[in-house]
Amino acid sequence: MKILGIDPGTATTGFAVIEKIDGEVSALDFGVISTRPKVSPEERLLEISENLNELIELHMPDLVAVESLFFFKNQTTAFAVAQARGVVLLTAAKFQISLVELTPLQVKQAVTGYGRAEKKQIQKMVKEIFALEKIPRPDDAADALAIAFAAS
Repeated sequence: MKILGIDPGTATTGFAVIEKIDGEVSALDFGVISTRPKVSPEERLLEISENLNELIELHMPDLVAVESLFFFKNQTTAFAVAQARGVVLLTAAKFQISLVELTPLQVKQAVTGYGRAEKKQIQKMVKEIFALEKIPRPDDAADALAIAFAAS
C-alpha cells in the first residue's frame, strides 16, 4: 500500500510517499511544495494543487493522509492552513483516492507512543522508522512522513 502524507500550509506543504508491504514501511519520496511568496493566495493554492497532481500521477498512492486542523493561536495561519487542506481534500477527491484525517495527537501517538511528544522526539523517531541517515528537513517533510506513517 502506498500512502501520501501531507502536512498542509500555503508557504510550504510537506509531502511524503511511503509504502507498506508485509508490515514493513519504507519512504519512497518526501520533501516540500514551496509556493512563491509574492503571488496572490489563489495562485499559491493553484501551485499546491498542480504539485499534488504531479505527485499523485507519479506515485499513484492508495491513500492520502492529511493532518486535521486542530487548534491555532494565530487565526490568520489557521485560515491559510485550512485553505491548503481544502486543496488536498479536493485533489484526493478528484483522483478518487481515499483520504484519512489525523489529529496531531494521533500522529504523535502512532510515531512515538506518546500523544504529547515534542517535535524533536517525532523527528528522531521518523529518522529511525524509515532508517534515514539524518532527520528530514525542513520540518514539514518530517511531519509529512510522520502523518503517512500514522495512517499506515
